[in-house]
Amino acid sequence: MRRDFAKSMSKQIKLKIITPERLVLEELVDQVSLPTTKGEITVLPSHVPLITSLASGDVVAFINGEHVPMAVVGGFIEVKEEDGQTTVAVLADFAEHVAELSDEKITEAKANAEKLRKQMENKEHVDFEHFETELERSLTRIKIADKWRTKKYRK
Repeated sequence: MRRDFAKSMSKQIKLKIITPERLVLEELVDQVSLPTTKGEITVLPSHVPLITSLASGDVVAFINGEHVPMAVVGGFIEVKEEDGQTTVAVLADFAEHVAELSDEKITEAKANAEKLRKQMENKEHVDFEHFETELERSLTRIKIADKWRTKKYRK
């Protein structure tokens, strides 16, 4: 049993993070923690197959002892085994590496969140879903950037 555990620990996971606009990350990782609508999960090599909804938060890959954090908003996660390789596909509505979240982008996100909050108060606006999505994206950027501001991670 110990040999099987050691063998699975030497394997890596193929992680793909994709948005409608671009491929954000495709890399072999040691493990990955993901926010789901049911709570946070961590996927290790040989994980059981799974399809679940992605919640807003941070996807954190662990590669050669370094954290690689991504801010994500909405979507789906699929974990599957292909040819003995665990694959995690994250299909996100929005995803961005924490290093991409500059102070300028955070200031812009805060201003955008405030503007959207004010617009949502105006009952004449019909497209609440659009405003809610944009607000969630802005607030997630702020929250994840603040969380990782003082932590060490791979850029």
